[in-house]
Amino acid sequence: MSSECSPSKCATCSHKGSCSVNPETLKMMEDIEHRMEFIEHKILVLSGKGGVGKSMVSAQLAFSLARQGYRVGLLDIDICGPTVPKMLGVRGQSSLVGANGFMPVVVNENLCAMSIGFALDDDTQPVIWRGPRKNGIIQQFLRDVDWGVLDFLIVDTPPGSSDEHISIVQLIKATSISGAVIVTSPQDVSVIEVGKEIGFCKKMGVSVIGVVENFSSFACPYCHKITEVWPCTHGGGLQLAVDYDVPFLGRVPLDPELARVGEKGVELAALGETATAKALNSIAQQVLDSVLPGRKKPVSAKALVEGSTEKKEEKTEEKTEEKKEEKKEEKTA
Repeated sequence: MSSECSPSKCATCSHKGSCSVNPETLKMMEDIEHRMEFIEHKILVLSGKGGVGKSMVSAQLAFSLARQGYRVGLLDIDICGPTVPKMLGVRGQSSLVGANGFMPVVVNENLCAMSIGFALDDDTQPVIWRGPRKNGIIQQFLRDVDWGVLDFLIVDTPPGSSDEHISIVQLIKATSISGAVIVTSPQDVSVIEVGKEIGFCKKMGVSVIGVVENFSSFACPYCHKITEVWPCTHGGGLQLAVDYDVPFLGRVPLDPELARVGEKGVELAALGETATAKALNSIAQQVLDSVLPGRKKPVSAKALVEGSTEKKEEKTEEKTEEKKEEKKEEKTA
């Protein structure tokens, strides 16, 4: 099955009459397309590295968009490590069956979620599944869950670029993917692997909304001194965005309060305006700017850095000219 396959293209397909896709698969794709038609924007949250806080970014992004009045769904396709229920404060709840399919778990009036965690009898036990079974549950999440009408579907993915990632892109691409938010931490061991995820997006035809650098620094709550916990040897997330010519959405500090709200399943911004809350709100606004029509799109990090360098050079030239003029005036006097 080609990544470009979709039932809506069958009539004009050059392989019509000799197609190898079986009718059941086409019916499944047709059902998914029907569900996805009621969702305006689909956003993937990706990282080639585990442990960079990707699920935290997904959850806080979903909370932020919902607080602004958008109808948001958060889909957790990290089948072996489903943390979304905990981070949304709905761990232990189950998905019910309604007239039109499985019902996503309601978090608040504007936010709902679906995860394998809602289907497990004991979420402390490991999920030991091979690729085909993982792909099957992702198909179910898209085909059989009654998402209703949404402004945004945020998809939290596992680390890497394997079965789950290929499946989600192939299954929803026909109804358009708005883009991907890429999450990294500052150190080289993360940046190198996360760069591969941007390469995956380019190969799969998914636009990159931008890069988020998580755990960028630690601000002591007592002395307010900024400390680099993970050294940014070669420019971290910003340099990654520059190298791949994509926007840099910002840095999220290493904040104990953020860890606490993740444990409680609440939005950080709801507890007050802190530097970390401002960083997360800024990221959410740039995501909105990137996908909503009529808004000014975030500029690529490369263009920003080059523009900043040009301004510095212009200022240096201006100062040099000023000094030359001063010397001339001194000689004339």
